Amino acid sequence: MSEETKPSRRPLWMIVVALLLGALALWGASRLTWFAEFRDGGVRGTVLYRETGEQRATALVPLALLSLAGVAGVIATGGWARRVLGVVLALAGVAAVWSGVAGVKVSGWADGLPVTQMLLGRGLAVLGGILVAAGGLAAVKGAGKAARLGARYAAPATRKKARDPDAELWEALSEGEDPTDVRGRHSE
Repeated sequence: MSEETKPSRRPLWMIVVALLLGALALWGASRLTWFAEFRDGGVRGTVLYRETGEQRATALVPLALLSLAGVAGVIATGGWARRVLGVVLALAGVAAVWSGVAGVKVSGWADGLPVTQMLLGRGLAVLGGILVAAGGLAAVKGAGKAARLGARYAAPATRKKARDPDAELWEALSEGEDPTDVRGRHSE
């Protein structure tokens, strides 16, 4: 293959890393406290009530799992299937960003609340959503350029012919054909 038609591996690993980091950030955000307040605990007095990201935004873990599944999908597919998957991942990233910013409160906190953890949890959800959306958009953009699993071993009918005449001669030899036969048939 010539340098112009050879698929680049860089976009693929960049997409995979973005999706993996996005999934990790979304999972981490689901484990942190997103909401806390002091409530009357009856005999126990005032108690700190907490809700995690998974309780407040139930879509975080499924979006993280979708991002992980997207890694396998991006590696295994190419062309239009990778574009469709990229659009789905980009929409999932937007949903994760929305989950992180919806209902966020930036002031008016009572003393003693885990404000840092609450803001960090939402920030991780936003970061994870951005990474997943970026990975999805990169999959859409690089669908035809990025390498895919098994492309090297595609059936001869699905492979594109090399434009370099020397490469065509070597490929003909490796496929058992005689490149010097002008008729293009094997002599028997």
